[in-house]
Amino acid sequence: MIGLWCSLADAYPAEIVAGAGFDWLLLDTEHSHADVATVLAQLQAVAPYPCSPVVRPAVNDPVLIKRLLDVGAQSLLIPQVESAEEARAAVAATRYAPAGVRGVAGLTRATRFGRVKDYATRAHSELCVLVQVESHHALREIEQIASVDGVDGIFIGPGDLAASLGHPGDLNAPAVISAVEEAIGRIRAARRPAGVLTTDPTFARRCIDLGTTFTAVGVDVGLLARGADAVARSFTQQVTATAAPVAANQDLV
Repeated sequence: MIGLWCSLADAYPAEIVAGAGFDWLLLDTEHSHADVATVLAQLQAVAPYPCSPVVRPAVNDPVLIKRLLDVGAQSLLIPQVESAEEARAAVAATRYAPAGVRGVAGLTRATRFGRVKDYATRAHSELCVLVQVESHHALREIEQIASVDGVDGIFIGPGDLAASLGHPGDLNAPAVISAVEEAIGRIRAARRPAGVLTTDPTFARRCIDLGTTFTAVGVDVGLLARGADAVARSFTQQVTATAAPVAANQDLV
């Protein structure tokens, strides 16, 4: 499944990319100005399209997770999961008692405002809990994290992982590439789906070949910024080339 990262915290750009043909969209609230209200609008905008929204909370917090579930998020990507204990906490936040700690409310968007009568008893079976492994320490815990009941997949966060390995900002460092590739193999060996984000098409295809099930291959902010850069550069270069002789003639006058 091929996905796109959405950091433009608004419904309009989310709807634009929802029709592009991606299998899933990551609605990011960790590294954006998004909140529960903006996620609600994005979920509503994306709903008519054949792609699955995945919401990343800002932190592994049961209150925040509860609020995102109540507005209709069904797939969550929990950041900075360092251990099996933290993975169990993430899963518990998505389950009602006695299996978890999610607070009960019967008139939420998730329940279709009370119209889904058996929501409380079967909601957990229709949720997807993905956890992020993003540090050198977390890498060592992959098998333990994967063994937690309710963890549906493990996502490798290359940005934070690169910093943790001593290469901040350098996602292409050989040590980072090697760590990501090894992690994919270990996640697969633990019989869990593996995921990753990379804007490098070659490495994305390499990760897919290694067995990633859900692979994010771009970021909406990056697509807009680099696209704008390319258009501006193509015209400023032309203007510079044609303006140079004019400037020279003016100097002669």
